[in-house]
Amino acid sequence: MSIKKFAVIGHPIGHTMSPFIHKRLFELSGVDAEYSVLDITPENLADAYKNVLTGLDGYNITIPHKPNIIPLLDEIDDKAKMYGSVNTVSNKNGIAKGYTTDPDGFLKALDAAGIALDGRVVILGCGGVARTMAYEVVLKNLPLLFAVRKDDAAIAEALCSEITDTVKGAKADFCLIEELSGDIDVLINATPLGMFPNTEAQPVSDSVISRCACVFDAVYNPLETRLIQKAKANGANAVGGMAMLVWQAVVSHEKWDGSSYNNDDIAKLCIDSSNELLKK
Repeated sequence: MSIKKFAVIGHPIGHTMSPFIHKRLFELSGVDAEYSVLDITPENLADAYKNVLTGLDGYNITIPHKPNIIPLLDEIDDKAKMYGSVNTVSNKNGIAKGYTTDPDGFLKALDAAGIALDGRVVILGCGGVARTMAYEVVLKNLPLLFAVRKDDAAIAEALCSEITDTVKGAKADFCLIEELSGDIDVLINATPLGMFPNTEAQPVSDSVISRCACVFDAVYNPLETRLIQKAKANGANAVGGMAMLVWQAVVSHEKWDGSSYNNDDIAKLCIDSSNELLKK
């Protein structure tokens, strides 16, 4: 049997964790595969697609190509259409099909941590990561509240309008972070606060953290941010962003070859990936 060939494409792409994570996932599933890193500039994307990417069994896509790859593909799935973004492509039987695995990676990370996406959900921030998570919240018919900085209020307002226009019956609102009050069932940090090297920073006050039943922090370096540490100390169920990074990679493998993985193996891979990141 020939070795399958996969890659990640982006620009710039020097410090990606994808090879480490995907090579381990291939080992766990027993698939004989190579996984390479391809730095492709935006102006060379079309040529690379024709001359390089069509020869792969599949590939991942990162900034800045997630929206730009779409016109080149034969098909994209419904969720990728909704998000206008593709981060995984499967080449099967001459058909290049695109997917976005970030939303399912987010949901699987929560599920593996035993966090139910239910009740009062608050998302800190209103950027691209927040947008992905927000749609998954309202698609579950849950009301959503963004908590943002004053400078981002206009962006949050526009995102709320986009969501309610796109998803029938969706309820999305926003407030300033300093105005955030009341009990929170699931708090999601979609800001970079707490990321290495500024690991002492936290996106909300201790008072807010104490009122959270569950916390998800999209920051994956360090493995446990100050937000996660304090939430756990308060008895909350909490998980960091490395879980989402690894689980979205797992979804790529599901699309490529139908592989499945157990939670214990993925939990260990999250820890190993964090240690690998420290080396970098």
